[in-house]
Amino acid sequence: MKELHSEIEIDASAERVWDILTDFASYPQWNPFIRRIGGELEVGERLEVRLQPPDSRGITMRPTVLRAEPNRLMRWVGHLFVPGIFDGEHSFAIHLLGEDLVRFVQHEAFKGMLVRLLSRSLDTNTLRGFEEMNEALKERAEVLPESTDLRTSENLHG
Repeated sequence: MKELHSEIEIDASAERVWDILTDFASYPQWNPFIRRIGGELEVGERLEVRLQPPDSRGITMRPTVLRAEPNRLMRWVGHLFVPGIFDGEHSFAIHLLGEDLVRFVQHEAFKGMLVRLLSRSLDTNTLRGFEEMNEALKERAEVLPESTDLRTSENLHG
């Protein structure tokens, strides 16, 4: 098994961060790592997730939602081809540190026969993708006024 972990403090409410994280339609505007998510964030549902780690071709996965706790946790598990070859259980956690301060944590545990082969890419490109997404989420949460309707906001990155 291999694990990746990246976290960042964000000066925003847990609700604010959750709203941005679950506004899948806006991902192309701000998210450099997860370029697109389609589907319903409901336990047992399958999402269509387009990942674009830095310096890689990218991949579209169809993970199954394991948990969706508003303002706290989103977790899914995905498989490359069939279970057991290359499986990843990804979580996005929001930890309350204060009224308008949270720690956002991305974590993924990889298992399967190809993990060893892909380890170097995970340590560089994928981890960098986590970090770039965290920074972009922080910027979006801290820059947009709290009252902005995220579902109709303009592109912050030009």
